[in-house]
Amino acid sequence: MNTDRELNYRLFVQLEEDFQRTAISSEFSRYDDIKNGNVEKVRADFDDIRVHYYEGKGRLSDDLLRNNKYHFVIGAGIIARICIDGGMSHNIAYTLSDIYIRKCDRCTDPAEVIELTGALMLDFAERMREVRKTGSVSLHVRRTVDYIYQNLGTNLTLKMAADHEGLSPSYLSKVFAKEMNIPVKAYILKAKIMTSQNILVFSDYSIADIAASLGFSSQSAYSAAFRKQTGMTPMQYRSRYTDESALQRQSDVELKIKGTS
Repeated sequence: MNTDRELNYRLFVQLEEDFQRTAISSEFSRYDDIKNGNVEKVRADFDDIRVHYYEGKGRLSDDLLRNNKYHFVIGAGIIARICIDGGMSHNIAYTLSDIYIRKCDRCTDPAEVIELTGALMLDFAERMREVRKTGSVSLHVRRTVDYIYQNLGTNLTLKMAADHEGLSPSYLSKVFAKEMNIPVKAYILKAKIMTSQNILVFSDYSIADIAASLGFSSQSAYSAAFRKQTGMTPMQYRSRYTDESALQRQSDVELKIKGTS
């Protein structure tokens, strides 16, 4: 595909409009703040981004909502990769990115996408701050975390994780607890419950199906574990957060109506 004519035309238009893209050094400085877990700086950066969001950005679509969504997806991908480079598990980074991209896909207003960009940046920054607190995570532990998330649907055990890394269970248990500040078994359960929280809010799968898909022996075993970690049953959690989401959507609609009246 020969794009020379279109490229030359776009470059001419940008020159005529005195359009200047955001400097790469400035853009990656903001990414570094996320990678380094500098939450307050990221929050301040987004206050500036919110005001000057369209400055220095190319137009990816004539439709403003679609344009913002495209920029969001690009940014989410870059942030995930930079955080992986900073020590975040690649499975956590990519899954978190996927979650936010799905949230973005449901946005119906360009301003909503901009606000979601801030939430994405802060979420990654806060998680990277925790990664920094625990210090450098060894390759064995990072791969074990990835292995856990890749096998949440099984009855995963310490021995299975240790065998995957070619380590003794006692050694992996010791190094994992030291670097992650949580035993392997507890981390596996926590990962399953956190994953189920997203499934509860963003899908209509039954409690029984969720329990089975995450390798719990029964629905009651899943519900007991969920309640122990969150203080509520899976059904209570789903009802609470889906209701909050509905109220937020209604509030957004009312604000739009007021803004146009």
